Amino acid sequence: MISTGVVVTNFIWKFAERCGAQLISFIVSIILARILMPSDYGVIALCMVFIYILQVFADSGLGTALIQKKDPDNLDYSTVFFTNIGISLVLYAGMWIGAPYIADFYAMPSLVPLIRVLSLILISNGLRNVQQAYVAKHMIFKRFFYSTLGASICSAIVGIGMAYHGFGMWSLVAQQLFNGYVGTMILWLTVPWRPSLAFSFSRLKSLFSFGWKLLASALIATGYDQLWQLIIGKVYSPADLAYFNQGQKFPQVIVTNINTSIDSILLPTMSSEQDHRDRVRGMTRRAIKTSIFIMAPLMIILAACSDHVVTLVLTEKWLPCVPFLCIFCINYMFWPVHTANLNAINALGRSDIFLKLEIIKNVIGLSIVFCTMQYSVMAMAYGSLVSGVCSQIVNAWPNKTLLHYSYWQQVRDFIPSILVAIAAGGLSYGIGLLPLPFSLWIILLLQGFSGLIFYFLLAYLFRLEACTYLVDKVKNFLI
Repeated sequence: MISTGVVVTNFIWKFAERCGAQLISFIVSIILARILMPSDYGVIALCMVFIYILQVFADSGLGTALIQKKDPDNLDYSTVFFTNIGISLVLYAGMWIGAPYIADFYAMPSLVPLIRVLSLILISNGLRNVQQAYVAKHMIFKRFFYSTLGASICSAIVGIGMAYHGFGMWSLVAQQLFNGYVGTMILWLTVPWRPSLAFSFSRLKSLFSFGWKLLASALIATGYDQLWQLIIGKVYSPADLAYFNQGQKFPQVIVTNINTSIDSILLPTMSSEQDHRDRVRGMTRRAIKTSIFIMAPLMIILAACSDHVVTLVLTEKWLPCVPFLCIFCINYMFWPVHTANLNAINALGRSDIFLKLEIIKNVIGLSIVFCTMQYSVMAMAYGSLVSGVCSQIVNAWPNKTLLHYSYWQQVRDFIPSILVAIAAGGLSYGIGLLPLPFSLWIILLLQGFSGLIFYFLLAYLFRLEACTYLVDKVKNFLI
């Protein structure tokens, strides 16, 4: 059993890693967005559609299988390592050969060299997948902090430097590559595990019996996510795709910090308690209530301030992304519900259920994509919101039986935080409408801080359980 102190310490390290990395990435994206054109971002997004899908193959679900397994040894780790390397090299060769065909699909010959260089990311991911699994399994998330921040800083320097010297979209390519390879190098320098010259087909078969379902699930989920990008890039323009992606980016910066930290800690922690379902249920419930309590005000207040945020941060040329930003704020606000439920299912070893859920969700999602794509990019964004709500219900449904924790019980747990956050968002939006004699920066700060203070004041007055829990934890930590 993993102690509470170890869980909290590793959460802090993981959260610090994500905050640092996302803060650097966010600042860099602001600088690059001011230098580069939206179409530059759109072109790189087109290339990354296929790389994101192939990245799923590079892991093959085996990394998660190592984390879920109770007692993996060096033979397990080495077997997965050499398997991942082999798959990564094959995938890179496939992208090199397929680059001209992808360029023909988009009718953009300039994509060929971009795709061939960007695809080198696949090899770096293959080199570090097992290192990441080792860090998660042994709860030494401090190593992620070093690797991610080092990679973010180096890639930021390279990307901004190249952009200022007129390299255009190649500055985005270099930023991606340096981020991947520097992060991999630092992990290899700081994580004690090294592969041995050993390989076991029986171990691979055992791990793959769990991992293949996660691979299939991840392929379905990633393919579905990237299908939106592919369709927008094909049917509409690179600029439309850039506005769609930039609208996602702002809420992602906030949500990824919190959600990824929780996600990384939950699976190994829940897996250690997989024989005690009441404890897994308690962890799931606590994760949902606490995460939504933190996420809801940030997302709703960001949506309320979206016009001012985009104008100040990205300049007015990016204002068309504001409606997308608001839609994705609502969508991402509920990510903790997905994360907690799916981690509980995986921790119990039910990757078969995980796969079935992905199939159901993506049948629903694909129906929505094909119904909305004929109208506009905005219609597709609203469709993604509907798809997100449906997925939330689907992901929670099995835990009614597995954990005796139904979706409606989950809604009752998080709805108080949502309602209080809406009230806070209304205050922030109202302040933005007032003819205040201040600069836009001052007005934005007033909107943000007023909304957050009002939120926590209401939460304290109404004695929301998540608020009381966090206050107690902070007091204990400070004492």
